[in-house]
Amino acid sequence: MITQVDLFKALSNEVRLDILRWLKDPQTHFGKPTAHLSANSSEKGGVCVGDIQEKANLSQSTVSQYLAMLQKVGLLESERHGKWTYYRRNEEKIQEIAEYFKGEL
Repeated sequence: MITQVDLFKALSNEVRLDILRWLKDPQTHFGKPTAHLSANSSEKGGVCVGDIQEKANLSQSTVSQYLAMLQKVGLLESERHGKWTYYRRNEEKIQEIAEYFKGEL
């Protein structure tokens, strides 16, 4: 079970927050056409791990850990296409968190 503490831990890192910001508008933040899935490839879209890693300028293992942590608390979703994994924001969960902040904090 994911706790509020787990969520706050996931959000307590600048790069993880950057990843969430970048994925909010992938066309602006990932200029390469191949960086993100178009509607033709996936209705929901997503950005390739390698492109997130390149933008973050961190090792692949660190970025993978960050993405896994964000996915574990429900902030990200992933989709596999061949040997590549694409990540996108879980807008429903992000909206739930925004409502929590409005109501509880």
